[in-house]
Amino acid sequence: MQPLFDFFSSYGLDAGLSALFATLSAVAVALLLIIVLELGFKRVLLEMISAFALRTVTTFDDILVRRNVFSGLARLLPPIFLHILSDPLLQYYPAFVPFVKDAAVLYLTVALVMLVFSLLDALQDFLSTRPSAARLPVKSFMQVLKALALAVALVVVVSKLMGKSPVVFLSGLGAFTAVLLLVFKDSILGLVAGVQLSANNLVRVGDWIEMPQYGADGDVIDISLVTVSVQNWDKTISTIPAYSLISQGFKNWRGMSEGGGRRIKRSVHIDMNSVRFCDEALLMQLREVRLLKGYLEEKERELSEWNSRFQDGTASPVNARRLTNLGTFRAYLAAYLRSHPNINTSMTLIIRQLQPTAGGIPIEIYVFCREKEWAVYEGVQADIFDHVLAVLPWFELRVFQNPGGYDIERAGSRLAGALSPESRGEGAASGSL
Repeated sequence: MQPLFDFFSSYGLDAGLSALFATLSAVAVALLLIIVLELGFKRVLLEMISAFALRTVTTFDDILVRRNVFSGLARLLPPIFLHILSDPLLQYYPAFVPFVKDAAVLYLTVALVMLVFSLLDALQDFLSTRPSAARLPVKSFMQVLKALALAVALVVVVSKLMGKSPVVFLSGLGAFTAVLLLVFKDSILGLVAGVQLSANNLVRVGDWIEMPQYGADGDVIDISLVTVSVQNWDKTISTIPAYSLISQGFKNWRGMSEGGGRRIKRSVHIDMNSVRFCDEALLMQLREVRLLKGYLEEKERELSEWNSRFQDGTASPVNARRLTNLGTFRAYLAAYLRSHPNINTSMTLIIRQLQPTAGGIPIEIYVFCREKEWAVYEGVQADIFDHVLAVLPWFELRVFQNPGGYDIERAGSRLAGALSPESRGEGAASGSL
């Protein structure tokens, strides 16, 4: 600064003007130098770093470049240089030095917060590609760290504006604890819920969950500090408070996705009036069914041995054991499903008769389909019940269903035909007279 002061004094300027021009010239040169250094760091050094990151096999450095972490480092240079050079540049105006240093600290604080945010975003992107971190609520943790960094920055900014030490300012925050807890209630509950969800591996991105009270039924697409976003099957988005998953409970279908099959549980209702004992004609028809040959041979031998002990009473169907068309149909369904390529026979396979109702006898199929994708699963389920409905007449069974318009029209036609004079022979009688 002294050479500049002497330079302007040599032109006959007084001490005040010489000090002013020397300060302005030095500040202009310093600002130009800072701008050149920042631009040079961004354009030259960052291009070298980007080229180096492209040649490496690791992905973390590429993420750092994409998230502008190195650009954030370049933003730290101006406030640092401004803080360092404030004393020599303003030696003739020492009263302005504290204001410049405070401004540099504020600028540096904002730049540091932006750098921390970029670094946390890069870390989140990197962890999202790691299978080991898939079960952790990484986004929630990053949001907590961002909130802490922002809180520290606010403390520094407020303390500088108030002219107090940050330690003094922090010591006075105890009185505002209740207010802070009230303001950040959802964030605190969400953080605790996120830790519980991750520690117990209850939910993660990609899981299919159901929460009817929130209208949620679909895939989890995002887990944040406060909310869990679910994309429903109709492509709508349901947003659920994270702590509600812990406090209210939910259904997670991950066990089905990771298990050996997706459950099929559906019934077909049989008309009770069509259930009867199998006569010889029906048995001859059923012996032609490949899946029933072994069952019929074993059952006929078992029943023959049992009935031979009561030869005097087997004339009545009530006294003898006989096959029924419904029981044989259930045996056929079990054999059919065990031979089906899309049914996982290592899991539960039950064909059960439920409580008869006014709607008939429900025969429930309870099996697990190997195909878990929704569209394929529905196709397999439909094919099975298409076959079930088609083979029922082969066992002389009928499906129960309430009469429709066609049934009523056909019954009316039959009744009209039965009541017509021709059907009763009245026309022939009148002709004979």
